[in-house]
Amino acid sequence: MSYLSRVDDYLHAAPLSGAEALDVGPFTLFRSTTIWPYYARPVPGSGATVTVADLEELRARCAELGLPFNLEWVVETCPSLGPAAAEAGLEVTSYPLLVLERGDFTPVTTSLRCEILPASAELLRQARAVADVGFGAPGTAIGEGGIEARDASAASATDEKIAALVERAEAGFSVTAGVYGDRGLVASGIHQPVGDASEVVGVATLPAMRRQGLGAAVTSCLVEHAFDNGVDLVLLSAGSDTIASVYERVGFRRIGHAGAAEPAQPAE
Repeated sequence: MSYLSRVDDYLHAAPLSGAEALDVGPFTLFRSTTIWPYYARPVPGSGATVTVADLEELRARCAELGLPFNLEWVVETCPSLGPAAAEAGLEVTSYPLLVLERGDFTPVTTSLRCEILPASAELLRQARAVADVGFGAPGTAIGEGGIEARDASAASATDEKIAALVERAEAGFSVTAGVYGDRGLVASGIHQPVGDASEVVGVATLPAMRRQGLGAAVTSCLVEHAFDNGVDLVLLSAGSDTIASVYERVGFRRIGHAGAAEPAQPAE
């Protein structure tokens, strides 16, 4: 099986830990059973040529169920979806898609403590806050978001959201790593194992702590845990070519692109 096919199969299976699958034309629509929404994906291996009519059928089904009309896919395994989505008026983006096998793994360390976190509500609340602050200022540039911003974000997170994170951690659906500074976590990330593959997601560093190799260190910690626990292929999508280069330090290599589409946001 090719890397692209294996990644496509993983990405189709991963949402099932928090959603039920509904067939809609050439798509599987993942209807969330937890507190965050999911998306639709083309059925892996179907070879279907997606049309605007297919997308309009999916849009209607999403509206009927009160679900967001969002799509994710591997561009190279469904090349027709991007053009059809653009023709249907959706905003289409693509991101570098990378994989890593054990033999290519290059561990990256940091002078700060980096470790896998237990399923602790306090620690997962802080880790999620690091991610929210980090993704609120995309990219790799040093910024103003630091400990105070993390703590404010942590305080605003609902107990329901944190309970869901703890539940997923306890079930083994997600594994979180964090880097500790003098005042708690300053970088964090997650890997999500399904069988012998896992995806690294949500790697973020507080903007005030960037350019110290912490994102690569968190990723390295997650990859090591994955390989030590039955995984033999790790995948991820990077937000940009610059961010992809961070993961390439750990040994990841690019195999294609992850596509995403959603309704265009109205101009302000």
